Amino acid sequence: MKFLPLFIFLFLASCTSVSITERKQLMILGDDIIYPQAFKAYDDFKKKNKLITEGKDFDKIQEITEDIKKAINIFYESRNKANPTSNFRWEVILVDNEEIKNAWCMPGGKMAVYSGILDIANNDNALAALMGHEIAHAVARHGSERASQGVLFDIGTMALEKLVLGQSLSGDSRKLYEYFANFGVMLPFSRSHETEADYLGLIFMHIAGYDMEEAIKMWKRMNKDNSRSQPPEFLSTHPSNKTRIENIKKWIPEVKQNFKI
Repeated sequence: MKFLPLFIFLFLASCTSVSITERKQLMILGDDIIYPQAFKAYDDFKKKNKLITEGKDFDKIQEITEDIKKAINIFYESRNKANPTSNFRWEVILVDNEEIKNAWCMPGGKMAVYSGILDIANNDNALAALMGHEIAHAVARHGSERASQGVLFDIGTMALEKLVLGQSLSGDSRKLYEYFANFGVMLPFSRSHETEADYLGLIFMHIAGYDMEEAIKMWKRMNKDNSRSQPPEFLSTHPSNKTRIENIKKWIPEVKQNFKI
């Protein structure tokens, strides 16, 4: 019975959903906890990495970020919905690293684009597809959700040990438990986040006036670039590039119909 208040709290805390997709979310940790940690990590990252602070590539990512921010505002205002980015502290940096082909957006709107990805996101529309996807992670609060899942995992482990086993997991038993939790829950959930960000990002880039067809071309270039190193989808935190391309092809007519500019 001593766990009942905790379960009631978790139930109440989970009563939230992602706007647009309406997917239910478990959200134990609020923005007041997650954002300060994200902002500090972002500031530390900037100190430890070489940044590009001027030039056409830097100017371009700033411009596209502004376009997508405006698109997000237009979407939520036009539908009279609460804007999840209203308390963001937007910032985007260009990291001088040709080896890393990546971009990311932390909770609260702190974003980084690596110079190495610019040969794949090699035009305005492709870059909007990439940045729209990363910003969508923050809009959908995926970082906060993953942190909440981590808390729930720890609580589940404790409950299993105390209520079922009567002792702590150790050695091979703990490794087996973590293995099944990872492959059965965490990896599929991470892939669902990526798919959701693909969909939301497509909507945002479309409202911002960019060509969604370029998202397909970008993921084809990405697939060609990392085809040798990409693990099977069931072992990955991300859906395969092939799956992404098929999804985007399916979504484009729907987005054009339901989210008119």
